[in-house]
Amino acid sequence: MASFDPAAATAAYLAELSPAAHAKATAYTQGGHWLLLWGWLVTVVVCVLIARSRVLEKAKAGLERGKPRPLLVSFVLSVIFMVLDWILELPWDSYADWWREGQYGLTSQPWIGAVADSAIVFAVQLPVVGLFFVALYALVRHAPRTWPLWTGLVVGAFVLFGAWAQPAMIEPLVNHYTPAPPGPVRDLVVSMGKAYGVPTDKIYVYNGSKQSNRYTANVAGLFGTARVALSDTMFAKGADLAEVRGVVGHEMGHYVLHHVVWGTLFSAVMAALAALGVLWLFPLVRVWLGADGVAGVADSAGLPIVYLIFATLSLLATPILNTETRFFESAADSFSLEHANEPDGLAKALVKTIEYRASSPSDLEEFIFYDHPSVEHRVRKAMDWKATHPPRAAGAP
Repeated sequence: MASFDPAAATAAYLAELSPAAHAKATAYTQGGHWLLLWGWLVTVVVCVLIARSRVLEKAKAGLERGKPRPLLVSFVLSVIFMVLDWILELPWDSYADWWREGQYGLTSQPWIGAVADSAIVFAVQLPVVGLFFVALYALVRHAPRTWPLWTGLVVGAFVLFGAWAQPAMIEPLVNHYTPAPPGPVRDLVVSMGKAYGVPTDKIYVYNGSKQSNRYTANVAGLFGTARVALSDTMFAKGADLAEVRGVVGHEMGHYVLHHVVWGTLFSAVMAALAALGVLWLFPLVRVWLGADGVAGVADSAGLPIVYLIFATLSLLATPILNTETRFFESAADSFSLEHANEPDGLAKALVKTIEYRASSPSDLEEFIFYDHPSVEHRVRKAMDWKATHPPRAAGAP
């Protein structure tokens, strides 16, 4: 009997897609790399327009009228800035997040529906963002030398709040979540959750196909909001129980391995570093923009300057940010293989993601641009596991 060959098995999985499908996925993925640069340029233009219009400076003068009101000013000016930014960037976002997705067959949602969903989420998040900037500018005023370090703590707190609120308060506003019906899929997810220590009181199927045709599922939430959500696209693309086991094992891995907590710590560190960058670069960018009416970094009328610097630093940090998420995704794959032991189920699911993430980038492209390990590397990892581990025992979660 011939021995199992992981390399040949990986090649066979990748060959399930035609050369034309692989070429289309590569064009979509590599075009997406350019979107990072063009999106940054759009943000720069928008920040320049808002700064040079002096609309925030005028709003500040109207709010204060000779009497400082720092908390009110920080909140109102941040709301004004975010609304203007959302409106001015809407044409670009419509192209990048809707039109281009439709051109590659990744969404069938009407444009007005996409804009409505975006507006709903934006409206809910806007007051929270306003409160974030109130806290941030309070730090800058009261700790002018050390505020970048404290910024990490504030960012971490808001990230954790977002992780708690997202599945319970925001996602149900734009998608319909239905308890998974009794049957083999629900029974499987419940048994896996009990085996791995993941809450099983909230297991949903949601209409993810409303926005996207991507094959996806997730486990999200903290402090009582944790839930398992399977997109209807999984089943539209023929997911069987082996795939469900492999994919849910991966998603539960994120939960069990506390990736939200570790990701929050990483975000806090990166935010502190970005704040240092803002502190150092703010005077230079203020001169470049000709924003003479902005008193300094503690002046919330300078928010376009802060936003421009942050967007630039985020673009430059793309490889670092992607490396962090690739590490988490690889760890979740390992969790799925070790606990669900469904390498073929995981591989079958991964192949279905190639349409929006080209399977075989160069190592440099993967390092810079990929926030997940490449599908080829992930499938090969699953096949290497299969070669050295016995099949999953019947009835095991």
